[in-house]
Amino acid sequence: MRVGAARETAPGERRVALVPETVGKLAGAGFDVVVEPGAGEAASFPDDAYAEAGATLGSPWDADALVKVRKPDDAEAGRLHDGQLIVGFLDPLGDREGIERLAKRGAVGFAMESIPRITRAQAMDALSSQATVGGYKSALLGAEHLPRFFPMLMTAAGTVPPAKVLVIGAGVAGLQAIATARRLGAVVTGFDVRPAVQEQIESLGANWLDLGVGGAEAEGGYARELTPQEMQAQQQALESRIGDFDVVITTAAVPGRAAPRIIPASAVRAMRPGSVIVDLAADTGGNCELTQPGEVVERESVTLVGLTNLPATMPYHASTLYSRNVLALLLHLAPGGELALDWSDEITAGACVTRKEGVPA
Repeated sequence: MRVGAARETAPGERRVALVPETVGKLAGAGFDVVVEPGAGEAASFPDDAYAEAGATLGSPWDADALVKVRKPDDAEAGRLHDGQLIVGFLDPLGDREGIERLAKRGAVGFAMESIPRITRAQAMDALSSQATVGGYKSALLGAEHLPRFFPMLMTAAGTVPPAKVLVIGAGVAGLQAIATARRLGAVVTGFDVRPAVQEQIESLGANWLDLGVGGAEAEGGYARELTPQEMQAQQQALESRIGDFDVVITTAAVPGRAAPRIIPASAVRAMRPGSVIVDLAADTGGNCELTQPGEVVERESVTLVGLTNLPATMPYHASTLYSRNVLALLLHLAPGGELALDWSDEITAGACVTRKEGVPA
């Protein structure tokens, strides 16, 4: 089986779907790998490293399987051929037209965000690997934009108290944000609508914030969308407590839906001047009412960081982790380098979003 890694063309996207490490493992497992020249440059992986790992440098579009980070645009979709596998973040819940476009080309699409959340698929869980990067970077952004120290400092000029950080949402990104903010010396508090994660938050040395809203867990461990009454109660409770914190990091998301609005403008006004909100949900609209996706703005004397696609700002390790997820999926779909799609398998059937022309899976 021939696998091709394409160079990403989306604005600001610096990741690559395969890195030399995984190219070597694919070659050793019986795959032929072709990498588009320059595909890894933005992530600090030169062409020579791919060649040394066993890849051929050339056009990946004729390969049996094309692996990407982002979904193909119109022009890229037009280069796909009938029966070709396409692997990447294909956005099946948010871009129905894109999925139908792939189906019309006869492509067999495997969406990395559709990998089932089961034990034997953990090595393929690209949502978690990229959320780890985003959570880590969110804490750094909070420290960067806060006009105060994160750790407590004892100096000849007096003692500087530590920053107080609140992380809303304790999924993979939230837990990584908590751990990173703690390492930076902040006093950290975590909140989630799923009471079951309280133990995980406290195991990282953070405090648990009880807002009186809980029990909102859906299938697969995700948070379900709150009812309007629950959302209003959460916003009111948060507004009364948010002024205690210097930095608020929000990570709340519901798969396939716009980000829940957790922080209204009135809550932002309750924060101290110079405080920071890092909105990790900016990609899907933002958890804060005043967030401007893709921008860093100041509102009500509070800095709102709404940068999108944070994993692409740390492309080396984001690519390394993602490529390991892709490797695990390819080894599952084509053991020994020979394609063997088993539609009775939960992973294969669950991740596939198009099978043949005009018929989404």
